[in-house]
Amino acid sequence: MTPVDVVLIGRNEGARLVAALASVVGQARQVVYVDSGSTDGSLAEARKAGAKVVELDLSAPFTAARARNAGFAALDDPQLVQFIDGDCALVPGWLEAARAQMQENPKTALVTGWRSEIHPNASLYNQLCDVEWHRPAGIIQTCGGDMMLRAEAFSEVGGFDPTVIAAEDDEFCTRLRKAGWTLERLAREMTRHDAAMLRFGQWWRRAVRTGHGFAQVGHLHPEYFTTERKRALVYALLLPLLILLGAAVFWPLALAALVAYPLNWVRTAQGLRHEGLPAPEARRHALLLTLSKFPNLIGMATFHWRRLRQAPMRLIEYK
Repeated sequence: MTPVDVVLIGRNEGARLVAALASVVGQARQVVYVDSGSTDGSLAEARKAGAKVVELDLSAPFTAARARNAGFAALDDPQLVQFIDGDCALVPGWLEAARAQMQENPKTALVTGWRSEIHPNASLYNQLCDVEWHRPAGIIQTCGGDMMLRAEAFSEVGGFDPTVIAAEDDEFCTRLRKAGWTLERLAREMTRHDAAMLRFGQWWRRAVRTGHGFAQVGHLHPEYFTTERKRALVYALLLPLLILLGAAVFWPLALAALVAYPLNWVRTAQGLRHEGLPAPEARRHALLLTLSKFPNLIGMATFHWRRLRQAPMRLIEYK
């Protein structure tokens, strides 16, 4: 039977990391924890659990991609590697199911499953995450950072790009597909996640980070995130400019541009209803998704400003 190793990454996750470690210790051949400058006792908890600890050098910017690469490099003869974030816990039975699927399909680079929120009703923002995580099963284009990966595929494409600060998993998956590998999502629970997103400001910063990912991954792979980038440009830049122009010279133009926002909200809510979301939740989620174009645009502009100045791509944290 092919051995499975686990790489956990985290930064100041506290009790969430303790739960993550408890969910993997004893189930994997090796457990590596990669820490990105924690000050909350995470290192001690990881060592207490028996994990091999890797501390990232503070002289370079932290990224999830960099941490995952460091965890992979610390493994002894890896074959199948389960990556999970330090705010997640593995669901019992996942490793066995994922390993069986990988063994049966040698051209599959990775398998992922469903992530769900531990406290979906703690806030509207947590609810939004819970819906976001539940995507259709089958052959997929990309997935999040929780995944079981074939070491051969990881090495072939050179691992994650450590300069990508958001959507690094999308960028990595895109290179895997271009190299001829298959990616798959199984129709089963994989991890339980604790977003701990309770304030509007946290949601806003996460949406800024998402926009940074749209722009950076789109810069590396122009065919990817095209729709997301266009939506941010239209709703957060073009329409506001038309509203200002219309208010100054031709008010019907401003009115027509303003109407686009409630129309987008209605269409988004209808789409969420078709996915099975109750009407009240669909309306609330649609409001945030409509508003998200503005922080998305800020994130996109942040990436290009950094790129033009050749500035470091530093993490945008929301916790």
